[in-house]
Amino acid sequence: MAETAPILAWTLQNEIPVPDDVQALLVEGEQAVTSFKTFRDSATFTTKRLIVRDAQGFTGKKVEIYSLPYSSIEMWSSENAGGLLDRDAEIELWTKAGHIKVKVTKGADIRRLDALLAWAILQSR
Repeated sequence: MAETAPILAWTLQNEIPVPDDVQALLVEGEQAVTSFKTFRDSATFTTKRLIVRDAQGFTGKKVEIYSLPYSSIEMWSSENAGGLLDRDAEIELWTKAGHIKVKVTKGADIRRLDALLAWAILQSR
């Protein structure tokens, strides 16, 4: 049976303008579509991949960048928040590299994220 415990877990909080420094990460023909605030940094959907910037350390000057090409996502699921006691929604991604869990707080629209993933993954095939 395949391992289902997440290898990564991210939290998307609310939609933000695309950070200026993301442009330097893009390849020719790639465009940033939208970004979301994460706990310490941002996640950006582009026309080719999901880029997650993770500021680290006490000052946040050290930055780790995750790049997930849409072509590596084999399956995904989305779950809306359950109500008063269950306020966070969730997206799970099964990729060639492993399983990624994405929590979605009240400030981000789970259905918009689901539509973004569908558009990105299905158009990359």
